[in-house]
Amino acid sequence: MMTTNLALDDRLVDEARRIGKHRTKTAAVNEALAEYVARRKRRRVTDLFGTLDRDETYDHKRERSSRP
Repeated sequence: MMTTNLALDDRLVDEARRIGKHRTKTAAVNEALAEYVARRKRRRVTDLFGTLDRDETYDHKRERSSRP
């Protein structure tokens, strides 16, 4: 864990604590950062839509029925 000093908006941190029902500012900020990272990772995946080649011959119904 990294200890650091940041100038954060007290009102935003307090609101995040209240909404998230966090006991500490650290818990609120850590969860906010985790959500931010997860959202950015999802965005990278959705940015790929339309950029990948699609196999027009793939038949998902046939694949489903061939499973044991």
